[in-house]
Amino acid sequence: MPSDVALVITSISSPNAALIDYARQAAVHGCRFILIGDSKSPADFVLDGCDFWSLLRQQTMPFSLAKLVPERHYARKNLGYLQAIFEGATIIIETDDDNFARPEFWEERKAAQSVAVLENADWVNIYGYFTDSRIWPRGFPLEQLHAELPPAGPVLDDVNCPIQQGLADENPDVDAVYRLTYPLPQNFRVNLSLALGPGSWCPFNSQNTTWFREAFPLLYLPAYCSFRMTDIWRSFVAQRICWENGWHVQFHRPTVWQERNQHNLLKDFTDEIPGYLNNAAICAALQKLKLKPGKKLLGDNLLRCYQVMIDMGLVGEQEQNLLRAWIADISPLLT
Repeated sequence: MPSDVALVITSISSPNAALIDYARQAAVHGCRFILIGDSKSPADFVLDGCDFWSLLRQQTMPFSLAKLVPERHYARKNLGYLQAIFEGATIIIETDDDNFARPEFWEERKAAQSVAVLENADWVNIYGYFTDSRIWPRGFPLEQLHAELPPAGPVLDDVNCPIQQGLADENPDVDAVYRLTYPLPQNFRVNLSLALGPGSWCPFNSQNTTWFREAFPLLYLPAYCSFRMTDIWRSFVAQRICWENGWHVQFHRPTVWQERNQHNLLKDFTDEIPGYLNNAAICAALQKLKLKPGKKLLGDNLLRCYQVMIDMGLVGEQEQNLLRAWIADISPLLT
């Protein structure tokens, strides 16, 4: 793996089996491993091969966002992205502390893909191509579950996919409705890859995702919203902005499997209610936005997209202050 690849995780765990394995494999493959802690992280956290950033150490970062992002929130992961870019990363891989990497996880990543493309297909339950089981990704609108799965388009060469979502086996990222009503484990097909383009929507998460440099500004995770929606709503914003730049979002074979941390499913359900009620409406509003193409306009487009969710009462007004800090922090790193 090239030396300009960084792995970013946020965790409050002590060194567990997954983190230990990531640290070991990252060292073997020459990948920098940045771990962002929070207020509940162990004060004595030490793990060879892992660059751990405690809450106190994060305050020494040269980023204005470090003083603004709330504690006890997954959005602190934004600081890990910034640190990786500051250190020269041109590819960022993100996952979580309860996923275990398969050997394929450490293979070289390329933005240009030969992949089947779906455009103008509206809502696409991407899991439906990878299994015959009844299953959908977290964030997929419940009112779209009975929609017919569109046929995959032909395989095209050199499709630019600066965001790539790998699936997860065993305990994939599904919502609380699924977990309360359907069985797990679930494994997915490995001989398939699809990419969504303009007019096609599917949520993607932060559990096994590759980001290439041109799309780095779209990494931003909102902080003033439901914890269970932060990466999902990020995915909607990222997809909408990708359309303006001729970029596609790829979904590919599982390269991790998950042993899920303990969750209260009814609490997850409560935290996901804003998504159940609004995900389709968010995307409909984003689709109506008039955005402009160009890498220099990614920040402006981010501000406009998040303002939509602020106006809908789903994201707090404070988000724009964090977003402006993010743009101010990341812009000089990408020039």
